[in-house]
Amino acid sequence: MDLFAFIKPKNELEQQGTEPETKKPYVPDEMWTKCPECGTLLLTTDIEENLQVCSKCNHHFRLGARKRIEIICDQDSFEEMDKDFSSVNIIDFPGYDEKLKKGMEKSGENESVICGVAKIRGIRTVVISMNAEFMMGSMGTVTGDKITRAFEYATENGLPVVAFTVSGGARMQEGILSLMQMAKTSGAVKKHSDAGLLYITVLTDPTSGGVTASFAMEGDIILAEPKALIAFAGPRVIEQTIRQELPKDFQTAEFLQDKGFVDKVVDRRYLRDTIGHLLKIHNYEEVTQ
Repeated sequence: MDLFAFIKPKNELEQQGTEPETKKPYVPDEMWTKCPECGTLLLTTDIEENLQVCSKCNHHFRLGARKRIEIICDQDSFEEMDKDFSSVNIIDFPGYDEKLKKGMEKSGENESVICGVAKIRGIRTVVISMNAEFMMGSMGTVTGDKITRAFEYATENGLPVVAFTVSGGARMQEGILSLMQMAKTSGAVKKHSDAGLLYITVLTDPTSGGVTASFAMEGDIILAEPKALIAFAGPRVIEQTIRQELPKDFQTAEFLQDKGFVDKVVDRRYLRDTIGHLLKIHNYEEVTQ
């Protein structure tokens, strides 16, 4: 008999307080967000408290249209207009129905823009907020309709307009009908201006194509968020056309401010106060009720 073959049975009490070497603490991925600019891992809750701005490098993450309305407008003051408007495959473009469906599912919205009336620092204002989550904020016929109707309402009621733009440009799936929205929205902006009313645009990342070539750049005062890409055609297209290398910061908000196309680059955390101040110095009064 081999005496050394005897193995003492393990007592469960003796195993308490020990863990297998392979067991590691579990940290849910959703707790952390990596900044695409500086690479810093940030607590998601900290980013949300900082209005989706990186606390290390000041990178501005993209905001959804309703989140932007929430942080800019007075609490519970936003009244949406034309909420049920939604695009259809007006020229039977192949695959467009599926893209619209995906856009609605991803964004939870019917269209690439949200319009309505709200108070900003107590001042009644028409607010237009574009949504990058719906087909990259592209401008189709319904997008143009909603923006035009918002300006018409503002003109009829003597209200200022604040528009937050983010867009990849005109929606090619609607062909020339999409491009026509540039003229339609610009006409509504002109009537609003002729009535002596204030229009403020806030350009966010990215604002490009037909939106840039129309109502986005027609504001009386044009603000932009830091490092936002603002362009008609993208830098790669321009480089291929002129066969020259462009400056590193070409088409950024800061570059356009230097060239006089943007009046002021404003950190998102100060946008609400900045817009409220601009409305007040243009003699718009607070509404008490």
